[in-house]
Order: sequence, then structure tokens, then C-alpha cells
Amino acid sequence: MTIEARPYPFPEVPQLDLAPEYGQFRRAAGLARLEMPYGGTAWLATKLADVKLVLSDPRFSRAAAVGADAPRTLPMIETTPSILNLDPPEHTRVRRVVARTFTVRRIELLRPGIQQVVDRLLDRMIETGPPADFVTDFALPLAITGISELLGVPEDQRSQFHVWSDKATAIADVPVEEIMAAQQSLETFFAELAEKRRAEPTDDLIGTLVSARDDEERLSDEELVQLGTVLLSAGHETTANQLSGYLFTLLTQPELWQRLRDEPALVPTAVEELARITPLGVVTFGRIAREDLEVGGTLVRAGESVVCQIAAANRDESAFERSGEVDFDREANPHISFGHGLHHCLGAPLARVELQSALAAVVRRLPELRLAVPAEEVPFKSGRLLRGPRSLPVTW
Repeated sequence: MTIEARPYPFPEVPQLDLAPEYGQFRRAAGLARLEMPYGGTAWLATKLADVKLVLSDPRFSRAAAVGADAPRTLPMIETTPSILNLDPPEHTRVRRVVARTFTVRRIELLRPGIQQVVDRLLDRMIETGPPADFVTDFALPLAITGISELLGVPEDQRSQFHVWSDKATAIADVPVEEIMAAQQSLETFFAELAEKRRAEPTDDLIGTLVSARDDEERLSDEELVQLGTVLLSAGHETTANQLSGYLFTLLTQPELWQRLRDEPALVPTAVEELARITPLGVVTFGRIAREDLEVGGTLVRAGESVVCQIAAANRDESAFERSGEVDFDREANPHISFGHGLHHCLGAPLARVELQSALAAVVRRLPELRLAVPAEEVPFKSGRLLRGPRSLPVTW
């Protein structure tokens, strides 16, 4: 039986809503079929079990898409190997260079420093007085500072790379040439930082990467730059978007905000539940089947691509009771917002500490926080891989 392919991406939905097509496909038998904007058709996995299988089964390859006109969301063909598209053993070798830096134990040691950044940003917001833009005044500078200090990006060089990163993640409204130029600017920026470390060695993460390249020969020059660029970009974009999205949810559901005011010890649990319910973006990277195999009752042939929608899987009715509701008392929360399998987000421990520290401090210090405009007037990003408020006007 031939399954009709649906054009993708689906029409954009308001703010943090999830396109209804995902729920329709998840509740139907088998995988859906998508006509991707570039590279042809792909299968779409939306059920939690199916997504976890595709993300973890070695019979699916990310590396097979490199250099191929594979189904994808971005206009550019992936041509450069990076930690995002390598398979073992290459992926294992590259990830191992930085994995120890991002262990839960090591990141916990950074919590006091992150708390200082959080407090400093809130001090400035409170001193300036309302209204404020939570995105530009708090969420974005917190995320940029967090990854910059871990990597070792000098303070006077942190303002530019977010502009390049934002443009590099565009999927619409930005010419391909500008997207590619932004990516090249990011790579050049990191390569220059690495070159300075060669002249003046340091013990920060950039220094670690340079040492792995020059002293231990565990990375090639290209791998060094690609790994650093991914850490720089993904290390702040996701956290900033998530934190702003979490606050929008809390301020538009006052009973949730009141609950955290009354029970601040719930913040870590709240972060996990908000991570589950908050959609981060459109599907991006496909996995190519190495052999014929069945996923969710659908036969995927060797060479075919499967893309996964994590946000849809996080609302799987078979895995989560009241899956469409925010429930801070949820006992089991096996969400996969930070990915699953060998490509599970390296920076998840850092993101969790930043999100927990930020949310706890905002609730404690600004208990009367509220939106400064009607909820429907809060502008959200469009035409980007990642979703989130473009600005979030708040007052207190």
C-alpha cells in the first residue's frame, strides 16, 4: 500500500502549540510519510517507543546522510562530519574528548558560579525596573555566559556569535547564502579562538580541545572546529529558548506559577515537566536505515530516512497520563527532550543546572512577575529550527 506523503514543515502554529498533525499521526498505526522541503521523502516517527528505537538502534545511521542529498529540513546538504552526524567509532572518539567536562558531577561544581550569574542578571533587571524583556535581559545572556565561561570565550567577544548562530539555524526567510555565511563566521570565530589557545594555553574547554588536537592527536583540525562550533551554538540557543518558553507557560497558567511560589522545592521536578511539554523545534536530522527493519509496524527499507519529532513523542498518550497537561506531580516522566541514545545532548547537565537555578531565583525574587502584554501579543520566532519567544515582555 502506498502512503501519501504530507508536505513538511507543517503550517506554523501559534506560540508553543504543537501542530495537530503530529498528534494525528501518533494516534494512527505505523509511521507517517513526509515530503521534506529538501532531499525527497522520509518516514516520521512520533510515538515515544518508535522515536527511542530510531535514535538508539545502530541499524540507523546519521553519517550516511553526510554528502548525500538526503531528506532534510535545511537547504544545505550536510558535507562536514561533526559530532551531530558521526556514527561510532568516530562519534565515540570525538565525544570522549569533552564528555568528562559535561558529567553531572563536574557541572554541579559550576552551580555556585551559575547562581552568581543568575543573581547578577536579576539584580540588573530589578535595578532598571519594569518592564523588562526576559529574553534579552535574562535568558539569552545567562545561556551565552554559561557556555562562554565553560569554553573560555572572552567576555568582549560574546556579543557577536549569537547573531551568527541565530541566522545559521534559519530554515525560511533567510537566503541560503546568508545561512552559509553565518555558519562560516561561527567556524572562523572558533578557529581564531583555538589559535590563540595554541599561543597561550589554558585549562578551559577550548584549551582541552586544542590539546586533544595538538598533543594527543584525537581530533583533526576540522573536527576541532566543528565540535567547538556545535558546543558554542547549541550550548546557548536551546537553553535560552527553553527558559523563555518555560516562563511563558508559567505566566499564562497562573496556577502553575502560584504552585512554584508556594512550593519552591518543586523547581527541579517542574523543569523536567516543562522540558517534556515545551516543543523545541521542527524535525531536522534524519537517520538512514542500514538494512530493512520494522519500526512501529512500518517496514523501513534500507536506504530510507526516518525523522523523529521529540515533542510529539513527549506527549505520547501511551507513555504519559494526561500527556497534554502540565503536571508537577507526575511520578514517571521518561521524556526525551535532551535526546536519546548515543546522540543524547552532551550539555544536558549544564542546561538543567542553568534552568533550575534561573527558575528558582526568578520565582523567589520576582514572585509578582507577570506578562507586560496580553499573551497573544508575545512574539515568537518563525522560520527557525528552534522555537521560542522572540521577546517576552514582563513586569512586576
